[in-house]
Amino acid sequence: MGDSKIQTKIYNQNIQEKPILVFSTLKGISVIQSPSKSAILSLLKEKEHTFDEIVKSSGKSKSTVSVHLSDLMQQGIIDSKIDSRDKRKKIFYLNSRYVGKFIPQVWDEKEESRIEFLMENLLNQGNPHEFFHLMFHILRVELIQQGINIDPILYHSGIKIGQTIYNQIEDDQTDNFIKKLSHFWKINGLGKIEVENRNPIILRAYDCFECENLPQIEEAACPLGTGIIEAVFSIHFAKKVKVSETRCYAQGDEYCCFVIS
Repeated sequence: MGDSKIQTKIYNQNIQEKPILVFSTLKGISVIQSPSKSAILSLLKEKEHTFDEIVKSSGKSKSTVSVHLSDLMQQGIIDSKIDSRDKRKKIFYLNSRYVGKFIPQVWDEKEESRIEFLMENLLNQGNPHEFFHLMFHILRVELIQQGINIDPILYHSGIKIGQTIYNQIEDDQTDNFIKKLSHFWKINGLGKIEVENRNPIILRAYDCFECENLPQIEEAACPLGTGIIEAVFSIHFAKKVKVSETRCYAQGDEYCCFVIS
């Protein structure tokens, strides 16, 4: 994988453009372009909030927030319930699945050659694994070039994959468990995992299968790997853990770094 790695930086110069959020609801797909509604949904993606908390966090008037909440409820993106501690209040929560966002991108001319480069390497592959690996990267690069972010979908896919593979790497001892995870990563061509720290557990991933050939987008780009690691460690510790990617090839770093907390 390392031989085919190229690094080109995307420049998102149109900083006034706001991300367009996409949600999957029981009524279908809903697209949110309003910055104010996006801000409210960003709050509710983290946890449920009362009306007063949303007003305070958003900095908008009560009437404006009320209108936005009403619209979002009609679209089936959020819902509300009575606060058990104060029945005069409502608690709002996300009633849909966040599936991604669209961010208009502007990149330099060199970025146009990325797909051609990957295509040339695709044709030269005699290894089925590398062939499908490069096809995955071509898909990711195309999505990034079009400004389409499907990280939430990849993350949830990673969770399911992690739950599926856990039995292959299960071990009661955490050190042995990490060794088995590292071995699994290596033999399946996902890269190389090393332990940077044990408390908290911090893992380094080199030759990352997910982001090594991606353009530099100045943000972490391994939601699939994050989901896998989060799922297996949650099962191992028998409690929910959170995995944060603090370094990434797509940020210009020399390796990816995952912190398990």
